[in-house]
Order: sequence, then structure tokens, then C-alpha cells
Amino acid sequence: MKSFDALREPEFRLLFTGQLISLLGDAFTSVALAFAVLSFGNATDLGIVFAAKSIPLITFLLIGGVFADRLPRRAVMLVADVTRMGCQAATAVLILAHTATVWEVALIQALSGAATAFFNPASTGLTPMTVSEERLQQANALRGISNSGASLVGLGLGGAVVAAAGPGWALAVDAGSFAASAFFLSLLRLPPHVKLPPQSFLHDLRDGWHEFSSRTWVWMVVLSASFGNMFTSFFVVLGAVVAKESLGGPLAWTVILVGFSVGSLAGGFVSLHIRTGRPLFFGSVLVSMLGLPLALLALHAPAAVVAVGGFLAGGGNMVFNSLWETTLQKHVPAVALSRVSAYDWFGSLAFQPLGLAIAGPLAAAAGTSTALWIAAAGTLVVTGMCASTPSVRNLRG
Repeated sequence: MKSFDALREPEFRLLFTGQLISLLGDAFTSVALAFAVLSFGNATDLGIVFAAKSIPLITFLLIGGVFADRLPRRAVMLVADVTRMGCQAATAVLILAHTATVWEVALIQALSGAATAFFNPASTGLTPMTVSEERLQQANALRGISNSGASLVGLGLGGAVVAAAGPGWALAVDAGSFAASAFFLSLLRLPPHVKLPPQSFLHDLRDGWHEFSSRTWVWMVVLSASFGNMFTSFFVVLGAVVAKESLGGPLAWTVILVGFSVGSLAGGFVSLHIRTGRPLFFGSVLVSMLGLPLALLALHAPAAVVAVGGFLAGGGNMVFNSLWETTLQKHVPAVALSRVSAYDWFGSLAFQPLGLAIAGPLAAAAGTSTALWIAAAGTLVVTGMCASTPSVRNLRG
């Protein structure tokens, strides 16, 4: 099938295979880590562990971007994968030995989060080195499909392993998945690394900022994503509350989340075929659908209806992400791509913790429905401003 022609290119096929296995392992961890911590701690302890993993991820992104442009990107990704393998293996041993403490697991997961901060910018920069330019959007779409598909399959398999053998063994599987990712990365045959001129780390960082800030369409999309992710955090926090109080409980929330995941998977397949002259304008219009499930939750619509909204939102978000990554890779110089990607990751995630923190208090003060309507309206406003910005609206594919 022509839609999968990118997989005919051997280097991208190796990269894709390794990342697919790694993503399956990550899905195991999303179930296993929660139950592992709850086996010896409480909900507060679980929050500490999750925060310990996410804060270094955000903190070290810009540093990771500089290293990914300064050093061979495959080498950066290999070190990150080996580090994460060790982290998950160590966590698994502590859990299986029944000796784990909250602070031990939190410190290990903090190291894992820091490694991911180096891996992600390097991955964005490495993909164009493994596939021909005419198949670049297809390659990004396939990566998105693998992400969504692995999440769906991995959640089910991870839950089964946790139920049958315990969270420690599920974490051991994740450690093995990082080993597999490192193995496939080691097989890649890549063009020679283009060395940056000798200069200080801060100079590298400033050069990356210049490449980022000098393109209005880049920082405008990232600013929009930052506020959009903040508002979307309301869905994560308050969606479960609405499901519990008026939609039927955990099963209803599961239906809604599955709708979002299936939509993301469908959006990945749509991205294989989309050809648009103005990719960021088109993508920004589609990503505005993230406000739809928020509005439906505010209306206390039936779970099946909210799930349909989630399906459309997940699909629109996935199409936008594929178009966005492809546009970055085509318009930003290769020698600065990982640093620009790092600023993208950093900016896009910057306000997400704020959304998670204020959703509950705002709902308590103004009502859950009001808080959800504010988030839905905010999503439409920021995506509308982004789509109407001339440099975003007029950028050609």
C-alpha cells in the first residue's frame, strides 16, 4: 500500500520498529507504575512519583535540544534509552523485592524523565535522516499511528500483566522494550553528523532561540499549544468527576477515553493521505475540536456522545501533530531542528501543570460545568487566534 511506503525505506523501518516496541512498553508503565506505588503508598505518594517524572522532563528539554544538535542524535537517543532501561529495571527489582519506598521510586523516575527530555528532541531531528523528503509526512503519520495503537494495545496488555503477575513484572517488560529500542537504533545507517561550530552551551541555546523566535508561525503555534494543553488538562481532571457523578462511573470514563484513543488512531491514518497547501491553518482548524468533549461534559451529555466528541478531538489533534512535525522538519534548518523542537516541547508543556492545578479549585468555586465551559471557550479562542495569524494561515506546505 502506498500509504505505508515509508516503511519500505530500511532506516525508517528500523526506527519505527524500535519506537513501536518502546511505546508498547510505555503503555505497560502507565498502568504498572500507578499500581506499583499504590501497593506500598497512597494517592499523595502516587502524585509525588508522577510529578518527579514530569518536572525533570520539562526542566531538561532545552538542554536536551542543545545536546541533540551538538552530538549525533542517534547517540543521544541510545544513551537515553539505556538510561530509561536501567531506571525501569531498578524500579522493577525494588517492587518485586517488596523493598521500594516512595522516595526511591520518585528519584529513579526523575532520572527517567530527564532521559526522555534528551530523547524527544533528538527523535524529531533524527526522523528526516531516515526517510526521503516526499515521504516525511507519511513517516510522521505512521509514528502517530504507532503511538495511538501502542497505547490502546499496551494498556490492555499492561493491565493483564499487572493483574496476572504484578506491577513489577510489567515494569520489567518496559525495561526490555527500551533495550529493544536501543538495539534497533544501533542498526541504523545514517548520514554523517553535521558538526556545529565550536561555541559555548549558552551560545548554542541562544542560536536555537533565534531559530525559534524568528519564525512567527513557530512560536505562535507553540503559544497556542501551551494554553490549549492547559485547558485540555481540565478534561483529564474534571472528566472523571463528571463520569462518576452523572454518567455512570468508571465504565463511562473508560468509554470516553477509548473514544479519544480510537480517534487518535483514525487521525493517524487520515494523515497518511492529507495533502494541503496550508498545513498549519488546516491543522489549527481541526485541533479546535479539542473543545468539543469539554463542552459535551459541561452539558452532561451521555458517555457515548462525549466519546464521539473525544473521537473527533483525538482525530483532529493527531492530524495537526503530523502536519506540525512535518512542517517543522521541512522549514527549520536541520542543524537547529532539535533545539527548535526542544523549545516546542518546553513551551507546549509549560502551562499543563497549571491547568492540572487550577481545574479542581475552579470547579469548586464556580461549579464543574462552568469550569468546563471556560476551558472549552478558551480552547476555541486560542486555536482561533492561531489560525488567524497571517504567518500561520499563509505558510505553504
